[in-house]
Amino acid sequence: MNLLAFPIIVPLFFVVLFILISSDRWARKVAIFGGAILLALAAYLFVQVLEQDMLVLNIGGWPAPFGITLVMDVFSGLMLLTSSFIVFILSLYAQEFVQRQEVEKRFYLFFFALVMGVNGAFITGDVFNLYVWFEVMLMASFVMITLESTRHQLEGGIKYMALNLVGSFFFLAGLGLLYGKTGTLSMAHLAQLMHSNDPVAMMNLPTVLFFVAFGIKAAIFPLFFWLPSSYHTPGITVTSLFAGLLTKVGVYALIRFFTLFFVQDQAFWHSLLLILAGFTMVVGGMAASTHFETRRILSYHIISQIGYMVMGLGIYTPLAIAGAIFFTLHNMVAKTNTFLISGVINKLQGTYYLKNIGGLYRRQPFLAILFFVPAMALAGIPPLSGFFGKIMLIKAGFDSRDYLIAAVAIYTGILTLYSMVKIWNEAFLKKDPQEQTQGGSLPKARFAELLPSMLLGLASIGMGVFAAWVFDFTMEAANQLLNPSVYIQHVLNP
Repeated sequence: MNLLAFPIIVPLFFVVLFILISSDRWARKVAIFGGAILLALAAYLFVQVLEQDMLVLNIGGWPAPFGITLVMDVFSGLMLLTSSFIVFILSLYAQEFVQRQEVEKRFYLFFFALVMGVNGAFITGDVFNLYVWFEVMLMASFVMITLESTRHQLEGGIKYMALNLVGSFFFLAGLGLLYGKTGTLSMAHLAQLMHSNDPVAMMNLPTVLFFVAFGIKAAIFPLFFWLPSSYHTPGITVTSLFAGLLTKVGVYALIRFFTLFFVQDQAFWHSLLLILAGFTMVVGGMAASTHFETRRILSYHIISQIGYMVMGLGIYTPLAIAGAIFFTLHNMVAKTNTFLISGVINKLQGTYYLKNIGGLYRRQPFLAILFFVPAMALAGIPPLSGFFGKIMLIKAGFDSRDYLIAAVAIYTGILTLYSMVKIWNEAFLKKDPQEQTQGGSLPKARFAELLPSMLLGLASIGMGVFAAWVFDFTMEAANQLLNPSVYIQHVLNP
């Protein structure tokens, strides 16, 4: 059980280590080693969760609800495993795409600090400590988004920081009200109180405050404006890290809270979640279709695909929750991959603007294939991972007679396909406008630059080919979430 603290301890160790390491070459090697350790640790802990249902560690021997508790169930285990895989992939990608001056500014220090915050958020069993880990993520991400200190980055960083600080304010206010009404911040104890015969009254205001806080973090409609205003400003490695992890932590918190202890007035909240999910999908998808800068297109698609995850929570059936988790895992992999490939395209042609890009299919057919896989996965084309995530959610919508949200999900899939086809046509099929102005042959991507995308592409294919196997895990996670007594029993009565 003591290993449950290591997803926090290991990145903290590397944070301290990178304070001491000044060599660019050694920093890059150590980062890969750190990413590999985190991935191996997450895989081991996930196997232990499958064997024991849930892992619980009471820090310092203080039992819940009095001490700090770390908890890992199948849901948090899946999230930790997927995020660790992405961290390892990005540690490889950074070897080619993070500049020496960024390393000298302690890029890897803040990289692992952000990872520590993400891991802590996934395994904490206490609301206050979740707030702490959110703030760790916020501080590290703000430094990373402004690392090069350009005017463009500072402008995006200020927008990012300002709106996320508003989310932190709502989180802290909700936390204070929650403690004032219940006398506890242990998630298991809160769940026990809310599922008792005499549930705590007047919980609507804390619920609203937490909903706004997590809605900002997850970038749901209408709280998403910070994301497209800032995600296109940092280096592509940073943007890829943010795209794969940050909003998913907000989705994780929404699912955790609204299945574990925010269970009052469910008809109202589920209806609200479905309405906002629909707007999030459509607005994000339509905004993406109007842009020609790849990072902006992909940023708006982060928003539209968050809508699918919230849709599963709003439907609130085992299949819907399992579909939301499946879709979240798929999106973490595929969305990160599309950003990685956009970075390769930019390195080859010096721009993210589609009007100035072209001819890549003729010159780099393998790169075209690498983009095609995550793009079609995001669009929901079988047999890739996105198809199965979407089909679960749409089927859950029809089963629960939520026909409108199911129709919106299908329509948003068409919008996503349109945007992916637009990138494909502009970047890969049309004639390269730079050949006419520069002449000669343009550079080609090297194997080391393509390897991270290859690994993520294989993961998307694997999640599709072995969808039934992955679905078993997500359904087990959903059943645990919808049966809070299991969580209460393991944490309060070990």
